[in-house]
Amino acid sequence: MCKYLPGYYSDMTMSSTRMLTDRELRAWRSFLRAHARVTRALEAELVAEHNLSLAEYDVLVNLTQAPDRRLRMTDLAARVLISRSGLTRLVDRMERAGMVERVSCPSDARGTFAALTDAGYQRLRSTAGTHLRGVREHVTGQFEGQELDRLFELMSRLAGPEPAEPARMGDGTGTGSRG
Repeated sequence: MCKYLPGYYSDMTMSSTRMLTDRELRAWRSFLRAHARVTRALEAELVAEHNLSLAEYDVLVNLTQAPDRRLRMTDLAARVLISRSGLTRLVDRMERAGMVERVSCPSDARGTFAALTDAGYQRLRSTAGTHLRGVREHVTGQFEGQELDRLFELMSRLAGPEPAEPARMGDGTGTGSRG
């Protein structure tokens, strides 16, 4: 029985589900606390210094790194830290703020790109120092060289493979999903 949740499962029928061991539960809860603490701190710093959310920053980074600074909405949704419906609302707000624009896909009338504007790129440039300082303070600065390598290895196992790079516009590959 898990000592962290005494009696919690006593009324549940769990014939085919094995309880988490104390070690598993400690690891899981520690991961959740660390994620919540770090994302809250990064969000608070970006909002306080630049009135930009962490989700907006994430979108700007992903678009900056994309070919032609644009991604199909479905490809962007696969890369960011929020749900697809949340992304749609976020891109709406970012479009109103002039950071991104929606662009129709020339080869697929149903496809839509989110494209980084010059203003969005400048917004990213002006906020990057705050974000990078926060990442160093709250994450990477907590570990030494080999610990960072091990952290990368462990987190990569959880994260799975990096999303595939979208095809460049007009490259004739025909790859990419509808957005």
